[in-house]
Amino acid sequence: MNHWNIPGVPHRGWCLESVYDIREDGQSIDETAYEECMMCGNERIRYVHVVTHPEISENFNVGCVCAEKMTNDYVNPRRIENSLRNKASRRISWAKRTWKHSKNGNLFFKKDGHLFIIFRDKKSGKYKGKIDGTFGKKSFQTTDEAKIALFNGMEHFKQKGEC
Repeated sequence: MNHWNIPGVPHRGWCLESVYDIREDGQSIDETAYEECMMCGNERIRYVHVVTHPEISENFNVGCVCAEKMTNDYVNPRRIENSLRNKASRRISWAKRTWKHSKNGNLFFKKDGHLFIIFRDKKSGKYKGKIDGTFGKKSFQTTDEAKIALFNGMEHFKQKGEC
């Protein structure tokens, strides 16, 4: 649906609340359920910009171009989306890295003075991760899933200034 042509839907005065990548967990292209832009109807939105308006009760999930027009901000929506694109590229590179095997059979990797470990839980048989001295809480079926979780953990620590 194209809300640009619907009377009563404001074209300006929107605020950008957040932007997210619908493939944040590293899904493949085939597994991705893309969103549709609520303003112009574009059906393949990967980086979703959530905008709000004081006269509209619901949030609109839109693409970058519509977010720029609706907020009259031609810098931040693109900047945030580019940051998410860069993060996605780093995640792909991270998953392709060659990890070493420890004496115990665990996978490990050192980066920027931090030690990342993937080990198999003896009780469940699933994989878990550890960054330096911090154990992850989740378990994973595959080492690839655990690698992505460690990447997300590293990114979380970076944002907090701990990594």
